[in-house]
Amino acid sequence: MFSLRAKAILATAVITFAALSPPASASELSNSDVTFQNGGVTLHGTVVAPPGRRALPGIVMVHGSGAHSRNDYRAEAEAFASQGIATLIYDKRTEGYSQFTRSYSTLADDALAAVQALRARPEVDPARVGVWGLSEGGWVAPLAGSRSKDVAFVITLGANGVQPARQQAWAIENQLRHLGIEGSLVTMASSTMMRQLVGGGAFPEAHYDPVPVLASIKQPVLGLWGARDQLTPPGEAVRIFQETLSRNGNNHYTLRVFPNSGHQVKLTTDGYDKQGFAPGYLELVGSWVNGLASGLPAASADAPPAQDRQSVEITPLAWYESTWLQLAVALLLLVAFAGYPIVALVRRRRGVTGTRSARWLSATGLLATAGFLVVNVLVMVSQGKGLGPVVIGRPLPWLAVQLLAVAAVVATIVTAKAWWRNRTPRLTLLLAGGVLFVPWAVHLGLLVP
Repeated sequence: MFSLRAKAILATAVITFAALSPPASASELSNSDVTFQNGGVTLHGTVVAPPGRRALPGIVMVHGSGAHSRNDYRAEAEAFASQGIATLIYDKRTEGYSQFTRSYSTLADDALAAVQALRARPEVDPARVGVWGLSEGGWVAPLAGSRSKDVAFVITLGANGVQPARQQAWAIENQLRHLGIEGSLVTMASSTMMRQLVGGGAFPEAHYDPVPVLASIKQPVLGLWGARDQLTPPGEAVRIFQETLSRNGNNHYTLRVFPNSGHQVKLTTDGYDKQGFAPGYLELVGSWVNGLASGLPAASADAPPAQDRQSVEITPLAWYESTWLQLAVALLLLVAFAGYPIVALVRRRRGVTGTRSARWLSATGLLATAGFLVVNVLVMVSQGKGLGPVVIGRPLPWLAVQLLAVAAVVATIVTAKAWWRNRTPRLTLLLAGGVLFVPWAVHLGLLVP
């Protein structure tokens, strides 16, 4: 029977042999399907590992935002496995996760269930299993690590140090400026509408604060960023990670910044195109994880990369900005502008027609209001990429809506003179719509350069 000392020596020898073994090629790797559960939901994954080895460290890969299958991270998993790391990739849950519904707490518990599944594998050393999280996973993976001592380490890729709504506002502004868009549409999309989404409860986990979670992590942390990341504010993230971990006594972190790389640490020329993983990224993860067998890393951090702009906190809505109030105003405008021609059409049979200015106000007001709603949806869905050519810093649809808004204001002024002479109910309703349209349009940027 082995003594405890002999067992320790044997275990160390096995770990050292695994770390020094030559890398396995993708064709030599084993792929074992696994299932695990969290909250009644069964999740399916694959463990990618070099065959015939024991006491392997393990990584559970946690997804970025949106729908993802296990194969979305297979390239990284095979690269890690070829360096002697058993890597679990799994299909992201669809139940309880959508554009408007999600819980980082639930996703973290999914990751912890995956950790337990990987720890139970016979080829894996259960004491050396950690989590890797990309983007949204950069919020989820640290949360999982903070909840369980079974998580041996935390790796993040393109993680945020700020709240999700703040990050998204920063990213939307970057995208619009990248497309050559300037002026009020940028403010409307990245600030006004973002605050509306948050205030209306349509932005899940908008106020999730990653700092308290980082402050509670005691495990070694490897944080990786691309210097040209346009989705995550990388300079702020590096600084926040370093300050938070150090301030709370965790001096076992490695924070690295890859130049000429974007959000997924892929080479890029502008932060948006992707040209393959940055040299050294995959190897760094492998060597860092394998190196934990020899001891905890000392604190080490690259300088935070420069950012063109700092992210801005999402402030609460004022009473007049209330999401439901804004929706009610938009509905009233549509009724006021559309109601005038409908009534005029009915009454025309009796020989009653509207004034030219009133017809002009009805048409321009209706088109400007409806046009804004359409453009707003397109911006939110495509982040500006579906708006067509840009002229003088404005996409053509937005420029058209702005011109219609100006015409509606002029028509409101002329119609007010006609109303003073002939105060009919339908003209009163139309003029009320025109008056209400002015502050609404100013607030949303339609009458702002």
